[in-house]
Amino acid sequence: MIGSVENEANMTKRHLKILKIVINSEPIGIVTIANNTSYPHHKVRYSLRILEEENLIEPSSQGATTTGETDEFIEKLNTKIDQIESKLIDCKSKT
Repeated sequence: MIGSVENEANMTKRHLKILKIVINSEPIGIVTIANNTSYPHHKVRYSLRILEEENLIEPSSQGATTTGETDEFIEKLNTKIDQIESKLIDCKSKT
């Protein structure tokens, strides 16, 4: 059970790192992202697909670019992470 939470956290961390790279370097392609990170191409491709499904990036002929929804997502990100952190802290054993 806790392993799946940890895996999800690691995957989310990767998605967010790749989103930040796109924000700072758009347009940017899979190969460039993979070369600038420790992530293999298939993991970069998967993260880009998830970010596209969330309407945070969109493909272009030059590479991934952000959308109009990206700024709002980033503005709300820390609050959402704090809410999740609070829920996880509540799960800690009090014994």
